[in-house]
Amino acid sequence: MKRFALILLLFLNYAFAAEFHLNEYRAPIISIDDDGTATIVDSSEILVGSSGVVLHKFKTESSIIARVSVISKSGGFAKLRFEVFDTLAQPALPLPGVAPAVGDTAVLNYLYNRSVIVVPNKEIYEEVLAAFPNMIFIHPDIIGAYLSYEYKPNPNRDVFRKMCSQSAAGLIFVAMDGRSVFADCQSFKILKEFKTGEVEYYQLPFYTRVSDIDTVFWKFNSEHINNYDAHYERLFEEDE
Repeated sequence: MKRFALILLLFLNYAFAAEFHLNEYRAPIISIDDDGTATIVDSSEILVGSSGVVLHKFKTESSIIARVSVISKSGGFAKLRFEVFDTLAQPALPLPGVAPAVGDTAVLNYLYNRSVIVVPNKEIYEEVLAAFPNMIFIHPDIIGAYLSYEYKPNPNRDVFRKMCSQSAAGLIFVAMDGRSVFADCQSFKILKEFKTGEVEYYQLPFYTRVSDIDTVFWKFNSEHINNYDAHYERLFEEDE
């Protein structure tokens, strides 16, 4: 039986795959430019596309006031772009009204020990879990149940961002024919790519034990996936 040679060969080899890990990195914001970007001291722990949050210290405690992502690295410094932090947004709780400032702390690789997982079949799912024992993978049934409830068998970036936020996951892992990737679950920048083998068979929209992920006629942006690989490759296109 041909199996996704993911056994990574098994993802490039079991030991190498299991070593993938990006530690959380904290650094104070040392400047904010006129275009609204911020600068921190660079680290080998962060990559272009890494995301995180900004902590502001109030009188007695620190609070998250913004989301941030790395847009460039040069000369020992990293440039950050601010975004609205709406992960914990609730109707009864207003979004933070404090703007990031010099001296606030940028926390990057935030929640990078937890990942959503998208794979084409059960065998590959089990192989990935074995290859990355230190990663906490969010069970695909959680996303499958959401897609079933929303009549959305073609999950897009917005769906995965929402699921990552609700599951407190910073990464998304997607296995495709020929390659598999870890990407930031907000920016969808690929952080690590693995050359993999051939997928023998596909479960659509991905492996999950939830069987009734269907569409309805009144949702015009909802349709079944015909090509698993093409659909998920589009998640990582720059103009998505």
